[in-house]
Amino acid sequence: MRILLGRSDINSDTADSYGQTPLSRTARNRHEGAVRILLERNDVSPDSADKYGQTPLSWAAQNGHGGVVRILLERKDISPDTADEYGQTPLSRAARNGQEGVVRILLEPSDSDLDTADTYGQTPLS
Repeated sequence: MRILLGRSDINSDTADSYGQTPLSRTARNRHEGAVRILLERNDVSPDSADKYGQTPLSWAAQNGHGGVVRILLERKDISPDTADEYGQTPLSRAARNGQEGVVRILLEPSDSDLDTADTYGQTPLS
């Protein structure tokens, strides 16, 4: 990855047909090292949403990748409460998928919104 990113003709934030960037893909697939490398770059949007409104944090949360979630939450420019097109936040996606460890991580910031209802009226507790 570092070799590819070392080229001047590579855009490290190019989205695919689903609107997912390399950061979304690496977060989704638990590639912690690649997530760290991408977050070092100024040309990467760390909280960018794909065409369904999912961010790298929501992908990592729903798939139970606690290490990636922690790495992403270290950033001040990543919101733990960003909702996707269905109104689901990373917390609601993690809770729905039974990702207990990630739910605990997402509950650590005291300013997280715990009662955000999605478009179906369901909250993380639902």
